Amino acid sequence: MAGTVAVKPSTVKRGGRWSPWLFAIPALAVYVAFLVYPALSSLWFSLTNWDGLSATYKFVGLDNYFKLPHDPVVVSAVQNNLIWTVVTIAVPTVIGLLLAIALNGKVHGKPILRLIFYTPAVLPLVSIASIWGWLYNPQYGAINSFLRMIGLDGLAQAWLGQDSTALWAVMVPAIWLRTGFPMLLYLAALQGIPNELYEAATVDGATKWQQFWHVTMPSLRPAHYIVLALSLIDSFKVFDMIYAMTYGGPGTSTQVMGTWMYFNVFQYYQAGYGTAIAVVITLVAVAVGIPYVRSQTREAS
Repeated sequence: MAGTVAVKPSTVKRGGRWSPWLFAIPALAVYVAFLVYPALSSLWFSLTNWDGLSATYKFVGLDNYFKLPHDPVVVSAVQNNLIWTVVTIAVPTVIGLLLAIALNGKVHGKPILRLIFYTPAVLPLVSIASIWGWLYNPQYGAINSFLRMIGLDGLAQAWLGQDSTALWAVMVPAIWLRTGFPMLLYLAALQGIPNELYEAATVDGATKWQQFWHVTMPSLRPAHYIVLALSLIDSFKVFDMIYAMTYGGPGTSTQVMGTWMYFNVFQYYQAGYGTAIAVVITLVAVAVGIPYVRSQTREAS
């Protein structure tokens, strides 16, 4: 037809090759500006003695990292992180699984129960810290008031003001708010298990306990990966709950790596050292996340 312009196939091919990158440029720019650049800057400042305010600083190499094992607060913080991680993963995961199994059965009011159990997970952490701080108040708190009311005055104490109880007291609200997430994941996974598997196990004479271990638990393996990986990452980088409830005290009894990093950067003006702590936290989180990502990639392929 007259007036028709022929387009060379090579031109279309070249344009098609670069057009996806043109669409990706805005997202890549945001990614570089808000993730890659801050990460590289943090890595650089962790190798300096920057105080967080001055325009000048000195390159000190790996000195900040070599100081970490010799810092008694870091040793205490790592111990607290490990205790926090084990308790706030194991307890919510077990409780969440039990709640999911219960809600997966014939229970009245399932939507309301799901809402009740999951609501703490979506509440602001500062609000949760304030609520539990009031409950733990040694004079007017509901917990000590209840203990005195039933004649257990000897058990009433300053839960957040003692080295022996502070960390465990903070872990209680952490368990309370973290139970809803594994519950929902396990509930969704349980609803995806075919009933035929349980029927076949029943025909073979398997008891309920045997069905749980040999049918339910293997079928929940993907959910286990998600719950454990995300909970482990979240537990190791804990900060806000402890900061809002105890400020890392009394002493260093509730100090964790996240709060010690914050204090060094924003209060002690040792930004280089604090950034080194942040880098270590990030590396641990990445190391924990890699097996999870690889397992999900294998399943997707």
